[in-house]
Amino acid sequence: MAHEKQTEILNRHVSNFNVLFVKLHNYHWFVKGPNFFTLHVKFEELYDEVAGHIDELAERLLAVKGTPVATMKEYLNTATLKEAEGESSADDMVQALVKDLDTLVEELKGDIETLEEGVGDEATADMLIGIRQSFEKHNWMLRSYLGE
Repeated sequence: MAHEKQTEILNRHVSNFNVLFVKLHNYHWFVKGPNFFTLHVKFEELYDEVAGHIDELAERLLAVKGTPVATMKEYLNTATLKEAEGESSADDMVQALVKDLDTLVEELKGDIETLEEGVGDEATADMLIGIRQSFEKHNWMLRSYLGE
């Protein structure tokens, strides 16, 4: 049971981060307006970071004898995040990203607790704590950009 929960948690994050990775590329390529240069660079920074998290999480799954999801169909079926919806403005993109990061931070909080207390996997919990901290910082910056 513990191994199944561990695998479910890690695969959800692998899936979410792959959906986020594609969404950030969409935003990077299609952002327009007076803040193009700022957001173009920020979206690239974020998708580069997310790519590292994907690899780290998938390799952790393999290390604990799990099987990472590895197709777009599996990502979309497993993820709690949704694909980009054709946001029309730079602010819409940032607002959608803030919402996604809010979702991820909340999921990470619960999953950290489950991994530590329910599964006894402090190593994976520690990995997720670092990711959560980074996402909280990015979300603060994005909210500041929006003037919130």
